[in-house]
Amino acid sequence: MAQRKHLLPTIGLVLCAACSPSEKLDPVSQVEPAPGDAGAQPDGGGTGDDLFATLPEIAPTATGRGGAAATVDLRGTLAAIEILRKGGNAVDAAVAAASVLGATDPFSCGIGGGGFMLIYLAGEGKVVTIDHRETAPAGLTASAFYESGAPIDFDELVTSGLSVGVPGTVRGWSEALRRYGTLGLGDALARAIRVAETGFDVDRTFFEQTGRNLERFRAITSSKELFLGPDGEPWPVGTTFKNPDLARTYRLIAEGGERAFYEGEVAEAIVAAVGSPPVEPGSALTVRPGVMAPSDLQDYEVRVRPAVSTTYRGHTIHGMGLPSSGGITVALALNLLEGFDPEVLTPVEVLHRYLGASRLAFADRGAFLGDPEFVEAPVAGLLSKDYADARRDLIDLVKAPTKAAAPGDPFAFQNDPSPSPGGGQGARGRSARPNDAGDNETTHITISDAAGNVVSYTCTIEAEGGNGIVVPGHGFLLNNELTDFTLPDDPSTPHPNVAEPGKRPRSSMSPTLVMKDGKPLLALASPGGSTIITTVLQILVGAIDLGRPIDEALAAPRISQRNAGDGSSDAETAFLSTPEAEGLRDLGHVFSDKSTSGGEIGAATALRFNGDGTVTAVAEPVRRQGGSAMVEREK
Repeated sequence: MAQRKHLLPTIGLVLCAACSPSEKLDPVSQVEPAPGDAGAQPDGGGTGDDLFATLPEIAPTATGRGGAAATVDLRGTLAAIEILRKGGNAVDAAVAAASVLGATDPFSCGIGGGGFMLIYLAGEGKVVTIDHRETAPAGLTASAFYESGAPIDFDELVTSGLSVGVPGTVRGWSEALRRYGTLGLGDALARAIRVAETGFDVDRTFFEQTGRNLERFRAITSSKELFLGPDGEPWPVGTTFKNPDLARTYRLIAEGGERAFYEGEVAEAIVAAVGSPPVEPGSALTVRPGVMAPSDLQDYEVRVRPAVSTTYRGHTIHGMGLPSSGGITVALALNLLEGFDPEVLTPVEVLHRYLGASRLAFADRGAFLGDPEFVEAPVAGLLSKDYADARRDLIDLVKAPTKAAAPGDPFAFQNDPSPSPGGGQGARGRSARPNDAGDNETTHITISDAAGNVVSYTCTIEAEGGNGIVVPGHGFLLNNELTDFTLPDDPSTPHPNVAEPGKRPRSSMSPTLVMKDGKPLLALASPGGSTIITTVLQILVGAIDLGRPIDEALAAPRISQRNAGDGSSDAETAFLSTPEAEGLRDLGHVFSDKSTSGGEIGAATALRFNGDGTVTAVAEPVRRQGGSAMVEREK
């Protein structure tokens, strides 16, 4: 087996900086066979205090002092800890981790997408959120998603230029660092540049994700060139994957700031890929062009918004507000659950009520929520404790439902004084056919620093592999986020989440912070499409109502009720054989694992702030081959 090449990081940077787009490295040279002990090889070279010089064993749980980080990937977590140990804060570390994940987990997140960052500022005792959700191009209207009066097939929309929202990630990182960080983009991206340039070992997750995208990657010339070998197959586990184009793009951003992404050659390449997708000649795959223009990128704006908050059994829960439905839906479900006393309930009874509250919350989510700059959603009413009291009796305590719940009337509760930051008043939306499939992609990063700042950050390119199109010459996948818009059967049907020019599609991302006695107690969230909401909710129920340690609450087998038409709930394969599943079936619950990915729901990360001043970082022990948790200083 050939030996892997090890270039010093500074040499790698110089070589890549000298390459123009037309001098792209031969794709075969991007991946080289790895030696036998691949996991112990350096990603960025370096010695001494370089955390990447010899990769440590992956651990899903760590407890210690100072800062802490948990991500889906060891290198992402290492990048965060590296920044913290060098004196950066949690915001700096979150950007560093996310940029590394853009290289090592490119099918879930990256600069071709967007996200929501929830930040706790310890010095001010304040929670803020940074919305860098993708937006619809100015030239796109709802009618673009219809053909002959009917919605275009969903699978055709996913792999298309039509599904691409204007990426917000780079501007979101820049805004977060400018307002709340201590580093510039150049310092925050330094490790990601090295990882993309020198490469990393292909693991089982990367290999399987490539395989699930095989058909469309073979049909897109730039994606085929980057992700597939000369034989048109995924690079095998244990080989070293390099992405010099992404390293060069990161360097452009590091040197030129956000303008290097939203103007100039990168922006031009994005617009070209959206408008004229680089389809392999003779491909049978239909890849529709989009309508993005250079001005869409130039005009993209980040929004800094207040968090959505509620109280629950003596805790204050902060979440993401619109255009994410996550914080509102989680809060509404918790308000419904607060009327039940878990102390007198069995675990089966607790889960039965959790499923019932999720069902009602999703009924309202589907009917009322959308981009707040286009829709005056009844947020205050939805978060009203009195509204939850009025709806709670709809949860049948002795049998499971066999049909979907109807939305309620939160408008009657708009003036309730219960905790309800954000929102407004306006016309009622109508239920439509939302795209609420489960999707295990997207990724979540949870980080704290020694000063007590906390970041709960969910970033995404939507589906696994986004829209399947790598931007030629720049090494990153584009999102397919506009498939999150609702498509009624009739394009004239009004709905708060239909596509409009400049609008942000409704999201389920749910970065969450739990406070107790004015101090952070938990920070958490997960990927998983609309199952993000139920994953966060089930972890909170496990930790608060059932009293489980955070690692056990996070690892517990999951079930997800999202107001299905037949009343059924999705369940992980691991849940179906549990005593709780048997007890719920006795109550009439029907479970399906058909819409989950590989029998799994989500891939969460979390932090718990302990009474002795330590922090526990937690990632998945099994899902997606297990995540990585680390602390700045071990206990």
